[in-house]
Amino acid sequence: MRTTASHLQENTHVDIPELDSKQRRHLRSLAHPLKPIVFIGEKGISPAVLKALDEALLAHELVKIRLRQPEDKKRTARELADAAHAALCGVVGHTVILYRPNPEDPRIELA
Repeated sequence: MRTTASHLQENTHVDIPELDSKQRRHLRSLAHPLKPIVFIGEKGISPAVLKALDEALLAHELVKIRLRQPEDKKRTARELADAAHAALCGVVGHTVILYRPNPEDPRIELA
């Protein structure tokens, strides 16, 4: 089931940050030691996955998402980023890295 950002909580809407290559590289380096927080299985992107992703981005700002069997990893990664109003930092293997600053208390500083 494909869903859109309308399933996300209204109070978490922030603009999608525009990242240059240096910022994406920095975020990927910060994400390297992290474990995936959200897992997407055979059913794909569901409202429950989007809710878990929204909560993870609010709590951590930078998250890894593990894709089980994606048909098109890059397309799925873009759909996740768009639905979560997050910046896509990269796709490494079956893992997607997303970044969205906390609207009230940003923790990760980008140059």
